[in-house]
Amino acid sequence: MKIFIDGDAFPNLLKPIILRAIEKQKIDTIVIANKKINIGASNHIEYIIVDLGADEADNKIVEMLSENDLVITADIPLADRTINKNGHAIDHRGAMYTEDNIKQYLAIRNLMQEIRDSGEITKGPPAFNQKDAQQFANSLNNFLQKYNKK
Repeated sequence: MKIFIDGDAFPNLLKPIILRAIEKQKIDTIVIANKKINIGASNHIEYIIVDLGADEADNKIVEMLSENDLVITADIPLADRTINKNGHAIDHRGAMYTEDNIKQYLAIRNLMQEIRDSGEITKGPPAFNQKDAQQFANSLNNFLQKYNKK
């Protein structure tokens, strides 16, 4: 199993959490973004910078993804593509995307996009905080205990 991190908009509060997990579990991890992102120094982390463009990082992740790999992303369409390739996906706040819930997440995302496109002003998600980071850490730990069998 590998971990792929959608580096664009990756919260700074999560960097030490993911670095500890990578080092402890010795999991090969690939951080993909369209700009330089630094999670930390590790022999288990590879950094890939892709061209600028809305879906360049997403496309690279999906191209490299294998069955049972984990993708960390807040991008719901990328999570959907990950699930379709029999991978796993978790968002920055600790929600696990699954076959059972991804279509609901996608439908809500698309509805909100339609509302914004019609000119309606909507609030974004609440600011990322320490509680969100803790929920992410718990979800990641639970996932790794279940799936990372080395």
